[in-house]
Amino acid sequence: MIKKGIKVKILAGKDKNKDGEVIEIDRPNNRAKVKGINLVKKHVKTTKEKKGGIVSKENFLHISNLAIIQESKKIKKTEIKK
Repeated sequence: MIKKGIKVKILAGKDKNKDGEVIEIDRPNNRAKVKGINLVKKHVKTTKEKKGGIVSKENFLHISNLAIIQESKKIKKTEIKK
């Protein structure tokens, strides 16, 4: 199961064969955001807090296009006892 923080490899699309870390999951739509993958240009309007312009940001990928490379590094209680 794909979770936040897991390292994945991209199987299809413009970033095929690249790998990255999952930063966000959209469970109802079966989609995930991967750090540095599927970058899109977003036009942002200027506000009092932020400067406007064209910003690159990650977009969602369907989870069927992802393969798990490495599980997250959480220590299990059984490994501590050994």
